[in-house]
Amino acid sequence: MTDVRRLVPRTDAVLALPAVAAAAQRLGRALVKEAVVAAQGRARAGEIAPGDVADAALAALPGTPTTLTPVLNATGVLLHTNLGRAPLSAAARAALDVAAGTCDVELDLATGGRGPRGTAAIDALLAAVPGAAAAHLVNNGAAAIAMVAACLAGGGREIVIARGELVEIGAGFRIPDLLTATGARLREVGTTNRVHRDDYAAAVGEDTAFVLKVHPSNFVVSGFTHSCGVDELTGLGVPVVADIGSGLLAPHPLLPDEPDAATTLAQGAALVTASGDKLLGGPQAGLLLGAPGEGAELVGRVRRHPLARAVRVDKLTLAAFEATLRGPVPPTRTALDADPRDLLARAQRIADRLRADGVDARAVESDSTVGGGGAPGLTLPSAAVSLPEPYAAVLRAGTPAVLGRTERGRCLLDLRAVPPESDDALAGAVGRAR
Repeated sequence: MTDVRRLVPRTDAVLALPAVAAAAQRLGRALVKEAVVAAQGRARAGEIAPGDVADAALAALPGTPTTLTPVLNATGVLLHTNLGRAPLSAAARAALDVAAGTCDVELDLATGGRGPRGTAAIDALLAAVPGAAAAHLVNNGAAAIAMVAACLAGGGREIVIARGELVEIGAGFRIPDLLTATGARLREVGTTNRVHRDDYAAAVGEDTAFVLKVHPSNFVVSGFTHSCGVDELTGLGVPVVADIGSGLLAPHPLLPDEPDAATTLAQGAALVTASGDKLLGGPQAGLLLGAPGEGAELVGRVRRHPLARAVRVDKLTLAAFEATLRGPVPPTRTALDADPRDLLARAQRIADRLRADGVDARAVESDSTVGGGGAPGLTLPSAAVSLPEPYAAVLRAGTPAVLGRTERGRCLLDLRAVPPESDDALAGAVGRAR
């Protein structure tokens, strides 16, 4: 009898097949060859027929060369850090496609000489925050506050900060560690739960570089507490720098306690720092906004600092950031502004469709959150499709992957962060998970 293993096609023969060669053009030869070798191994083990090697290899290939997997965010957390925070708008994605090729990121097409870098993105930011006289972009929010510390206090000068604002955010990242790593010294004032203007005033001296206000972001201290707003800290003889964290540029009616850039500058902050991939709804970036006068001068100093090159944004970020500000409302803002009644109606339609297919699905009211360190303690009324709990694990492993949350023995697919155009994909994923 002929050993079936002798019938397994050679690797070069499989790679030469038109469909496999086309996949290699799209995904890279190494990735496709790896899939072919794995399929050959299955054939030698008797799992598949030798003639099915090519089809098995093609079936095992990913859609793109990246290992990242698209996920429908049905957790009810608008800015889910584990899911990359803010999803980009269609306009921002289109801008990424332009920037991905060769483009005039540092070229003046009129003269053929070198042109300014990032001017359009900065202009868009200044247009969105008219109270700012100058702005600068770096690669993330932590870099923004680190650059301010390095530039203004890096030679061992002091940063005055309330003890209750020496916060730790995600993955063990601590604000005090970041600040002292720049060579600055911290002058802590007040107690964990209470700090007054007199505490700041007593701490300001010849070595003080600036007073820093840090938004707690991911926690709330309640009870016997007192803190000072930016407006209370002006007039101490040193600049006030405010890290608002979430990237909210102007007040939002649903987020009355969330600091925004426009208000913070109006209250007297010389510099405001924030993230671009949170409530602003754009790509990962760190924003620096300077008030007229001293603030604008400080932004200029940060821009000229030697470390500025190390944390500058690339052409992809510049393109997506500008498009986020100039283009239509980004998905994060759309999700934030969603009407709970519309969400419940969507949940009911999906649940009715699934029940018709025999799925134990119900439309229920739920609570969602901003996430990403924004609006801690605040819940937003939402709606969800409720399923038996075992669906949670199956949906995570599906295509598309769907991430929900479990509560009281049920899997909830909250719709606030799911765009309406994805409802069919969500229902289809549940149907396949039965």
